[in-house]
Amino acid sequence: MERLHVLGTGYALATRCYNTCFAIEHGEGLLLVDAGGGNGILRQMEDAGLSFARVHDFFITHAHPDHLGGAIWVMRKIMTMMNSGKYEGELRIYCHSSVRQGLLMMADLMLQKKMTKHIGSRVFFCDVEDGMQARLCGYDVTFFDIGSTKLLQYGFTTRLCSGARLTCLGDEPYNPACSAYAQGAQWLLCEAFCMQAHADVFKPYEKHHSTVADAARLAAQLGAEHLVLWHTEDRHYAQRKALYSAEARQYYAGDLYVPDDLDVIGLG
Repeated sequence: MERLHVLGTGYALATRCYNTCFAIEHGEGLLLVDAGGGNGILRQMEDAGLSFARVHDFFITHAHPDHLGGAIWVMRKIMTMMNSGKYEGELRIYCHSSVRQGLLMMADLMLQKKMTKHIGSRVFFCDVEDGMQARLCGYDVTFFDIGSTKLLQYGFTTRLCSGARLTCLGDEPYNPACSAYAQGAQWLLCEAFCMQAHADVFKPYEKHHSTVADAARLAAQLGAEHLVLWHTEDRHYAQRKALYSAEARQYYAGDLYVPDDLDVIGLG
């Protein structure tokens, strides 16, 4: 069964939940997307009951610290498992060239040679470009430049086993230039920094983010059947599911998810 494991749902400075990242479970493998900002990714994977031994494809959307910082811990964990004979095969890290350069610099500064020796032999970087296609964890994935106004960032789209299309839009407002990847996608993974009702408090547009209402209207416009909202402020974390759902329902009638950390969403 295909499942989406929600490892984190918060924005960069969240303290009541982990930064937004997730894994798609497909057969025996896990496609890991981003890793949050620190070694909390180790705890999140453990609490989710997921083993890094199953992660062979890892996609990093962009170089902001709440997405990239945890990546060095993923590398350290898997390289340690390689050294102890607990990891079989290779790790492929998909990212754009600036992310690759940053991770290599971090690895050189922070990791021991007994770990970094695997880079180029069992750990491989695969640079992504707009429109590039690759096979990850049994999925035919197409990467696309989301048209970020802050920092180069990639989303992706793929077909699930059911034939439904899943599109991850990244963590910035939707750019119509991405319509070929988003229009008609049955599953839409979208950021929603805060409620429209709280926009004067959290000022999402100044941060280049969207509101729940924006995301819900977008999903209705694009014809998405399933909408997942995350990358949110965490001040309302305990009430977020109810509050965000109520606002989204004013604009979107499809299958709606406002997950908490460690929620699991069936994709079948």
